[in-house]
Amino acid sequence: MELENLKDASDKASFAQAVKKGLGKHQGLYFPTNIQPIDNIDALLEMPLVARSQLIIKHLIGDELASELVDSMIAQAFNFDAPLVKVTDNIYCLELFHGPTLAFKDFGGRFMAQCLSHISKGEKVTILTATSGDTGAAVAHAFHGIENIDVVILFPKGKISPLQEKLFTTLGDNIHTLAVNGDFDACQQLVKTAFDDAQVRDGMHLNSANSINISRLLAQVCYYFEAVAQLPEDDRQKAVFAVPSGNFGNLTAGIIAKILGLPIKRFIAATNLNDTVPRYLVTGEWAPKATIATMSNAMDVSQPNNWPRIEALIEKGLFDKTLLSGEAIDEDYTQVAMRKLQTLGYVSEPHAAISYRALTKSLQANEVGIFLGTAHPAKFRETVENVLGQPIQLPKALVDVAGKASLAGEIDADYASLKSYLFETLGD
Repeated sequence: MELENLKDASDKASFAQAVKKGLGKHQGLYFPTNIQPIDNIDALLEMPLVARSQLIIKHLIGDELASELVDSMIAQAFNFDAPLVKVTDNIYCLELFHGPTLAFKDFGGRFMAQCLSHISKGEKVTILTATSGDTGAAVAHAFHGIENIDVVILFPKGKISPLQEKLFTTLGDNIHTLAVNGDFDACQQLVKTAFDDAQVRDGMHLNSANSINISRLLAQVCYYFEAVAQLPEDDRQKAVFAVPSGNFGNLTAGIIAKILGLPIKRFIAATNLNDTVPRYLVTGEWAPKATIATMSNAMDVSQPNNWPRIEALIEKGLFDKTLLSGEAIDEDYTQVAMRKLQTLGYVSEPHAAISYRALTKSLQANEVGIFLGTAHPAKFRETVENVLGQPIQLPKALVDVAGKASLAGEIDADYASLKSYLFETLGD
């Protein structure tokens, strides 16, 4: 698999190199130079999740890794279900929160852990990543206890739900967490700056587990196939996906799935008030604003890192931009959507509710809609209970951490502070 840096086409990398490096020169994203469709999609859709995903990943990365190794990595990473739940006659929710940290990022985080632990061959690696909520838990649990790999997670102080925070700040051992006095974009910028600092990047053998890492992105492609596979055959050509979007890795993965040949009619990029992409799709002007804190905090991103990958697919003629629309949903309509789903017998948290609201605004009579459920409602217990007026039972994964003390440190959104922390905590 050949990948190129979207900011410097001369910076090429294999899949293994891109997984180890995370980011390329000038903070550029690695991305495949070409994506070839898969033959016989219908037969693929009749296969179970793991067997199908093994074929998809091997098709994408080629023969760079042994077939048996990829099969083993996928089997260990994807050991939970992704059910498609019917909400109305023509609307479904793809529930991606049945993994160990109750969020869609378990798919990418667990596959990346499998990849990196093999590719690094026991060499020291420091994973530095920013989270707006779910990435932190998925990455922390995927890498917890892996020898010679340290994980440093930055998160915006006071801007993620308490239970989300407990899932990754209570582990300790090789998992280090820092509450940053700033928003998610500030956390993300600290990560980017560290990758531009040769002393830190090379000295710490730095890697990132955000969706900028190609292994995480490719893993996410697989659950779009799982969604369509669960649809009635007559509905597969009518599928419209509404994707709750923050950093836009999720949507990028869906577009890759379509390029591979999955019969997706179109996509809706659903955001909260941080509406950079919906505005861009209408005006053609890229004009990020200051990040706004919302109840759908995992989507509080005004400068999404993965958007250049979508632009690259459009520019290369691999994806038709007219098949993508954007919808920004405000706080009031997020709550309206949560209550509407409640009347339909479905309990949802804010992120999925936003994608449901965006879907219902544009779904046509001849279409079948799928909105992505990216996190278990209990991860946002306070918000959900306040909006719906009913108690939410905590699953075991949250019960186990709810009473634990956070081990997180705290820094200002200042690179010098981060650099000092890294060398003092992890330096030899």
